[in-house]
Amino acid sequence: MAREKDKLPFIKNPLSLQVDLSKFTLASEEDKQSFDVMRAPSTFWRDGFINFKKNKMAVTSVIVLVLIILAIIILPKFLPYKYSETIRVNGQRDRTVTNLHPFTWSEKEQEFIDEGGKLFPHVMGTDQLGRDYFIRVMIGTRISLLVGFFASIIVLVIGLIYGSISGFLGGKVDLIMMRIVDIIYSLPDTLMIILLSFVLKETIGKQIQGTILAKLGTGMISMFLVFGLLYWVSMARLIRGQILSIKENEYVLAANSMGASTGRIIRKHILPNCISVIIISTALQIPSAIFTESFLSFLGLGVAVPMPSLGSLAADARQGLQTYPYKLLFPALIISLIVLSLNLIGDGLRDAFDPKLRK
Repeated sequence: MAREKDKLPFIKNPLSLQVDLSKFTLASEEDKQSFDVMRAPSTFWRDGFINFKKNKMAVTSVIVLVLIILAIIILPKFLPYKYSETIRVNGQRDRTVTNLHPFTWSEKEQEFIDEGGKLFPHVMGTDQLGRDYFIRVMIGTRISLLVGFFASIIVLVIGLIYGSISGFLGGKVDLIMMRIVDIIYSLPDTLMIILLSFVLKETIGKQIQGTILAKLGTGMISMFLVFGLLYWVSMARLIRGQILSIKENEYVLAANSMGASTGRIIRKHILPNCISVIIISTALQIPSAIFTESFLSFLGLGVAVPMPSLGSLAADARQGLQTYPYKLLFPALIISLIVLSLNLIGDGLRDAFDPKLRK
């Protein structure tokens, strides 16, 4: 009876919610495959780096910057010259080795080579004191990059913490913190660096002799202090503005209403939408710090002598610009490559990690 009952036509009551199963068919293998996940699960950072690799200019800039960093780390270890010592031939100082053009020899060096000796070529010539210019440019690039990276880290940490607290708490806390930023923003940074440099030179100049700080000099110490005291205000303002606009969005309010913690809201919702501003500001802060260091070294307030930097090398090259223009060309070219590479990398990271720019 049950089998005969199953063969009877299905008659549905108009008020019934029962489904007619005869109108449905089993899914085929092709139908099942069409519902498969189109790609493997990914994360925010993985997606960002995949998008970054598609930007050829940004990837090329990374390669150029990595090559520069590897060159300034590896090459000085294999060069027979020191950045602070004049060139010597057979253990004696060569006074004819000053202001040589690239890949040229002095009289004593040429005599030594004619006698069967071997010398490493002066790839970029020599300076006015008879020091190899190539090793000085390598060490100067290392110093300038270290200054740029450390300064950007100081600005990022202070500005990110200060701006996040101000923007997320809001109210009177934001009002007071922003008025402090306005006061700091009105202080002249260059004048502060010059004043601190002279003050530190008189107060701790003798106390730091024989230490690592003595190699940096009071000018570099004062510059780092000014970066930590003044230069973070722009970063704090940007972070604060981004957080003020993002924390009022619906997805943040929804996460807050569902009981998400403050740390999770900042990490999962606010920070990914601020990442482009953070990356761009940090990437652009490095060349800004390099320019600041170059400017101060040009005025004699940067890296302590005899340690070189790109700014001090450019300042020294100014004296013989008409006779030895290549001395200015080499540090200027490296500064241009570093700044251009960092700008392109920053643009590539912004396009890759900004959720608003994703397709």
